[in-house]
Amino acid sequence: MNGIRLVALDMDGTLLNNANEITAENKEAIQEAVERGIEVVISTGRPFVGVHAKELVPLGVRYAITANGGAVYQMVGQECIFESSMACGKICPIIRELQKKEIHFNAFVNGKRYGETSRLPIIDRLVMPEATKKFIRSSTIPVDDMAAFLEENGLNVEKMTLNFLEQPDGSFKDRDDVIHLFEQNPYVTYLSGGYSNLELTKAGTTKGLGLKFLADYLHIPLEETMAVGDTPNDLDIIRTAGVGVAMENAYEEVKQAADFVTRSNEESGVAYAIRMLAFGSCR
Repeated sequence: MNGIRLVALDMDGTLLNNANEITAENKEAIQEAVERGIEVVISTGRPFVGVHAKELVPLGVRYAITANGGAVYQMVGQECIFESSMACGKICPIIRELQKKEIHFNAFVNGKRYGETSRLPIIDRLVMPEATKKFIRSSTIPVDDMAAFLEENGLNVEKMTLNFLEQPDGSFKDRDDVIHLFEQNPYVTYLSGGYSNLELTKAGTTKGLGLKFLADYLHIPLEETMAVGDTPNDLDIIRTAGVGVAMENAYEEVKQAADFVTRSNEESGVAYAIRMLAFGSCR
C-alpha cells in the first residue's frame, strides 16, 4: 500500500476538543507530518473565518476545505481556489420560507458567516456546547434581512447551517417541515453536522468533492489520502479518501464507514491517527 501524502482533518469533534481548542499533541503531530512531506489540510463545515488559521498556518497547513466542500481556500491570503456555491437566485426563495419559522440559520458567503440580527437570541436556547455557541456568536456578521442582503449584493452562498429548538417531547421544532422543503428542491442537498442541525449546500457538494479537487490540484492520488471525521457530513470524504478514520466519539454510521477508529477528540485522536497510520507504524 502506498504511503499517505495528504491528511484531511475535520474540526469540530475531531481536531478540536470540547473546549474548541487544538491540543498541543495534535499540533505536534500536524507539524511533524508537514516536516515529513505530508500535506495536512482542514476539512470542515465551518466557513473560512472559523478554521483557526492563526494557529494552523505556522504549523504548515496550507489549504482548507470549508463549508462542507462549498469552497476550498488557501490559508495564507484567504484565496478561494475552488467554489461550489448556491446561486443567489436559487437560494433566496428558500431563505424566504425559512424566515417564516422560529429557527436559527447562518449563510456562509466568501468565507464569512452571516446571520439575521433578530435570530441571534435563539442561540442561547439551542442544545449544543457553550463553546460552540460562543463561536457562532463571535463569528457572525449581523444583517437585518438575509434574502434582501444577498439579493442587493448579488452574493452566492457556500453553505447554510440551520439550528432548531428542542421541544419538550425531544423533537426539534420545524425540522421535519424544513427537511420537506429541501427535499422538494433538487438544486440543494442537506445533511446533519451534529446537534440535530441541518447543513444545506448545492446538490453534489460534499467534503469529498473538495478532497478530490485538492488531490488533483496537488497531484496526489486519492489512494494516498487520509480523512478524519466524526459526523455524517464526514461520511463522503471518509469514503472518498484512501484511508477513512472515525473518531471514537463519532456517530456509529461514521465508524461503520471508516477503515480505522482512533481515540476521541478529548484524547487527541487526530495525533494518534496520524502517528499510527500516516507515519507507517500501523499500515
